[in-house]
Amino acid sequence: MKKMNQIVLVLVVLAGMLAGCQNKPAAKAVDIKAEKPVEWSRNANIYEVNIRQYTPEGTINAFAKHMPRLKEMGVDILWLMPVYPISEKNRKGSMGSYYAVADYRAVNPEFGTMEDLQNLVKSAHKMGMKVILDWVANHTGWDNVLMAEHKDWYTQNEKGEIVIPEGTDWSDTADLNYENNDMREYMIGSLKYWIENADVDGFRCDVAGMVPTDFWEQARKDLDAVKPVFMLAEDGGPELLKNAFDMGYGWDLHHIMNDVAKGEKNANDIEAYFTKIDTVFPADSYIMNFITNHDENSWNGTVNERMGEAGKAFAVLTFTVPGMPLIYSGQEAGMDKRLKFFEKDEIDWSNMELAAFYKELIALKKNNKALQNGVKGGKLVRIPSDKNEAIYAFSREAEGDKVVVILNLSKEATKATLEMGANAGTYACFKDGNKHDIAAKLNLELKPWEYRVYVK
Repeated sequence: MKKMNQIVLVLVVLAGMLAGCQNKPAAKAVDIKAEKPVEWSRNANIYEVNIRQYTPEGTINAFAKHMPRLKEMGVDILWLMPVYPISEKNRKGSMGSYYAVADYRAVNPEFGTMEDLQNLVKSAHKMGMKVILDWVANHTGWDNVLMAEHKDWYTQNEKGEIVIPEGTDWSDTADLNYENNDMREYMIGSLKYWIENADVDGFRCDVAGMVPTDFWEQARKDLDAVKPVFMLAEDGGPELLKNAFDMGYGWDLHHIMNDVAKGEKNANDIEAYFTKIDTVFPADSYIMNFITNHDENSWNGTVNERMGEAGKAFAVLTFTVPGMPLIYSGQEAGMDKRLKFFEKDEIDWSNMELAAFYKELIALKKNNKALQNGVKGGKLVRIPSDKNEAIYAFSREAEGDKVVVILNLSKEATKATLEMGANAGTYACFKDGNKHDIAAKLNLELKPWEYRVYVK
């Protein structure tokens, strides 16, 4: 492991959680970020935009035509996959990876212009939506504008050769050297550039755990001085959520859901997961919950491939458990193909059968205070059953609102008795508003992967 002779200094050290996050050394901790988190994120959802594949044109302006539809569906935060020029040297495929950045302060001409991006952000703000950009701080492409004049900003081997990120097969990228303070300052300046010039509302940061925590803490402090932002970290441990980021990926839950769908795990494993995160993560941090994203779709399979008939039940889970739900481009269209990552491969929008489903889930989250993000949301309390391995039932309650969720996480029809206790009472079905009286001992017969959601 490179630079192992240096000590990583962080504000919070959680034993066993940091091993994967120390690829590069940290120097010092800094002051807590200005606001945690921005208030507009409290009942928000997030939508990942793959501009290249979204339309036949694959441009910012072509995607912008879809924004009124997304607003009507209830989308709050637009996360744009990297919009920067893509390096040509060592490029993978004919179009290359979004994550092999050629210039941190420019817009990919294949997507459009800076003015196009500025107009998109303005339009989003007028619609009440926020925009965050995908940021790649760990590495650049091989012909990035920095490389010719700043070789010392890159990690080099004993021969003085620039190397790819350690432990990866990312041959189209060159590893950045976070021992260089000038490079750090340039990177933070580049982040500020997009706030100052395009008025973006934050960043999703690629492989954030491969970059020193103290860099992110300093960046967050400097960004908040310009404008309070929302920050999402891919990967990394809980220490990133202490002072630098508002939200991290719920990879563990995602993998558990995939395993439950295959019959390799059950509802009790989901219960164990939530018990774990309650003790590990900072109290007011968010976890991003998802059944798909760009990596999962392209490399591991579609929702249908991985989850089959369980897909809708797990979507309901992601919208009702603590955390912020993600929708990936095409998810609302029931997209059942793996989008190519380095080539043009359009999303098929001909069947919007799931758009109403996600609109209902978004409305449920927005309107029920028990489902707010962070400490304002209700604590998840599991409802016991005589079929705990198959049935995952829980309640959440906050500020006078309550939600009860019952899911059959099994491919078999299941009869079960739930001990509702204090959760007994009269509820409305979230889909149709019909009233339901729930007894203290509730007997149910549920179809495979059936879900029921009641609100109060």
